[in-house]
Amino acid sequence: MQGNTNGGLKSLPSDARPREKLLARGPSALSDAELLAILLRTGIAGKGVLLMAQELLDTFAGIGGLLHTSADGLKAIKGLGPAKRAEVVAVLELARRALAQVLQEKALFDSPKAVREYLQLQLGAKQHEVFAVLFLDSQNRLIALEELFRGTLSQTSVYPREVVLRALHHHAAAVVLAHNHPSGTAHPSRADEALTQSLKAALALVDVRVLDHFIVTRDQAASMAEMGLI
Repeated sequence: MQGNTNGGLKSLPSDARPREKLLARGPSALSDAELLAILLRTGIAGKGVLLMAQELLDTFAGIGGLLHTSADGLKAIKGLGPAKRAEVVAVLELARRALAQVLQEKALFDSPKAVREYLQLQLGAKQHEVFAVLFLDSQNRLIALEELFRGTLSQTSVYPREVVLRALHHHAAAVVLAHNHPSGTAHPSRADEALTQSLKAALALVDVRVLDHFIVTRDQAASMAEMGLI
């Protein structure tokens, strides 16, 4: 493959082409770089498509990191133009929507892994702190996720009245709270605990339950309910 660094998939030997390999042996037979190369299709002069795919994985610490990267973040890769950046971001959005569909079709906590993955895809890569609410129906299925507040979170910057109004708007029976820690630390602070109790009390007045509060980072989504803090 070393001699084909200027080309796309067609320049590779037939037995090394990821597209043909996928069709013959299935997607699980391909490496992360090969799957990504199918999406990218072509490289640039001096950097073949497989090398470009591997550079993306190395730069963003693998597929997980890449999925948490914004279109602006992808500009760091030479040769990754607007079309290719759009395609990568589109795959990310499809992943979000696929997870959302799972959560809309069954009780949220029947799929705890999907909940965590969904929140990480929504919030994990954000550079600023965001407070979001998952609104649930009476069977704990997802109605909607809304980002309600941005900035440093506290009882004074997150307004319980707004959360209550959005819960009433969605006719929600329960909510799951979530916010990200851009610092990468998934442990809740004392302010997080106080905010949770404040929102829990406000929502109880309209008979809406707070089921959990997740602290989300790029690498994990920690449940305050599992910590005994709800």
